[in-house]
Amino acid sequence: MNVGRAKEIAESMDMINVTYEGTPVIIQHVDDNTKMARVYSKSDPENEIEVPVLNLIEE
Repeated sequence: MNVGRAKEIAESMDMINVTYEGTPVIIQHVDDNTKMARVYSKSDPENEIEVPVLNLIEE
């Protein structure tokens, strides 16, 4: 995924299916400079992680 699309999804009110390494995630924030996204798993919302935007897949 590219940074622009990741930001669109993060700001969207719609529920857009995104996965990271096969796990459904919610995008919290996208950093333009580092091209990293802060995400959390739908099944574990307390555990936020930073991942490369390129590794996110829109389903």
